[in-house]
Amino acid sequence: MGYALRRLLLPLMATLLLAGCAGQSFMPGTGGQSAQELLNQANNQSGQQAAASRLQAADILARQGDTAQALQIAGQIDTSQLDATQQVKWALVLSDAGIAEKDGWSVIRATDILDTNAALSSDDGQTLRYRRGIALNMVGEPEASARLLIGLQQNNAPYDLNDDIWKPLSSLSPTALDSLAAADDSAIMQGWVDLARLYRASGGDIGNLFDRLDQWRSRYPDHPANRRLPSDLTALRQIEGNEIHQIAVFLPQSGPLSNIAAAIRNGLETRAEDAKSQGENTPSLTFVDSSNQDIDALYAQATMSGAQAVIGPLDKEKVSQLETRASVPLPTLALNYGEHARNSATNLYQYGLSAEDEARQAAHRAHLDGHRRAGIMVPDNDWGSRVLAAFRQRWESEGGQVASVESYNPSESVAPAVRNLLNSDPSSMDMLFLLALPSYARQVPPTLDFYYAADLPIYATSHLYAGTPEPRADHDLNDVQFVDIPWMIPDAAAGGVDALPFVSTYRRLVTQDDPGLLKLNAMGVDAYELARRLPLFQALPNTQIFGATGTLSARDDGRIQRTLPWAVFESGTPQPLLSGPATSGTQTTAAPSTQGGTDDSSSSRASSNGGEQLNGFALDSDNGDDSD
Repeated sequence: MGYALRRLLLPLMATLLLAGCAGQSFMPGTGGQSAQELLNQANNQSGQQAAASRLQAADILARQGDTAQALQIAGQIDTSQLDATQQVKWALVLSDAGIAEKDGWSVIRATDILDTNAALSSDDGQTLRYRRGIALNMVGEPEASARLLIGLQQNNAPYDLNDDIWKPLSSLSPTALDSLAAADDSAIMQGWVDLARLYRASGGDIGNLFDRLDQWRSRYPDHPANRRLPSDLTALRQIEGNEIHQIAVFLPQSGPLSNIAAAIRNGLETRAEDAKSQGENTPSLTFVDSSNQDIDALYAQATMSGAQAVIGPLDKEKVSQLETRASVPLPTLALNYGEHARNSATNLYQYGLSAEDEARQAAHRAHLDGHRRAGIMVPDNDWGSRVLAAFRQRWESEGGQVASVESYNPSESVAPAVRNLLNSDPSSMDMLFLLALPSYARQVPPTLDFYYAADLPIYATSHLYAGTPEPRADHDLNDVQFVDIPWMIPDAAAGGVDALPFVSTYRRLVTQDDPGLLKLNAMGVDAYELARRLPLFQALPNTQIFGATGTLSARDDGRIQRTLPWAVFESGTPQPLLSGPATSGTQTTAAPSTQGGTDDSSSSRASSNGGEQLNGFALDSDNGDDSD
């Protein structure tokens, strides 16, 4: 049942009358009044009468299909002015419009009536629970969504819930699946969890998936998903036999990007070897030196070698050339993002580590936490300008205001930068977005304290964390919230090393001393897993991977969106961020573990003079080889 769910209990007669009165602005039961007439009437009323008129208008608009206006009107009604029956109607109207407009928070607000003593009919209660389950996944709570929807299925709710359950369930991490299984030992729950586990374990090997699916069917003969598989799984039949067996990898073996490329290659090869040792049918890798060849020559060489897909190029200029084409010769996972607003090439996917991703995610999280006036500190270089633009765009799109921006010189003192940021008025902002490397970031909180702004919440990118716990050095960062890839913060991101994605590969790579190398290795690991699944992304655009560098999904233009887990410094070490966003009028059931933005690649930072260096953090160079 799709998101654009219309009100399930709409009487058939009303539906027929609406269809027969196309273009008319009145509905049966309103005395001939249109929605606009009711709204005009409400403007001359007050209290209960005004609230009732607006509710009636919102209901009419929702039935007519104008769900955007219905959502706006219903969302502004003072529900304390409605009687008990009207409050139930309000919850149904608002949740219906919220589902249609994909406004999950409004749906959750409406379905809060489930937690009251409201006298709900069985049908209304099921309808509202169903909508809450859909909405929880919209707002980044897939585990809670799956749990609620599976509970409805166990109670024989009159819906075909398989596709609705599969959407959040298939995106859950192994730890979340374990949590579901531990909390409910019913055959329905265990069957769903086992189905999600075998789907995750299949990688890009569709034949293996369906072999294991036959075994699952024999274990759960009466399961609802056995009677009808989720549509996404059924759709995979069309690509069975078209799995990728050979991948050409375009990486430079010389030049300024060769060290970066070597670290990514190590991740690619280690992941391929590890997966093969565990009995998986894995694609082989053929490496092609991209240092001194144009992109067409590289594709010609890949085609001659029998490759079915390509990983690379790494160079931003080559990726920018590709994304303006109509298509690419082979399905391709570029290891960078182009310079254009959108990728227009069919079969071209783009993936990288992106400071811009993290900035957008920080803006979204701060907004969910109720903040509206941002202070921003970024370096006074090209990297800082790009990240500032990404944060500002997302922040302002969600209704936030930028109170102050300080583009600081990383080689100078923190004090004047903080003083300029605050403009002698700490109350002008209610949060701070910080882009800084560890040595600079550690000085910001105590300097804020000196200027009487110690309570200003700080949201930061991964760059302020050196990659290994240093409690004495990082104690001044206590209470700072930041995002990072799961492999860098295993205790905070996944509940410990054993719960990490591709943990056996992680154990092979984590022995090195440089955290920056591990981050690039992790990029190689995820590039391998993305590339072997390119047929899945083509058949099922909503495919997600719980990867070493975050939860990965593809935008409609093929750019891979990377969503990172949140952590917070406590006693100088990263810890899980256990509290969910404090949204206005809404209470979430758990902390969103991963939410975030889109598009870019960075795997080592730029030096102060604009040159490139592999230094343990991220690559962001002024000549744009690997960062947007």
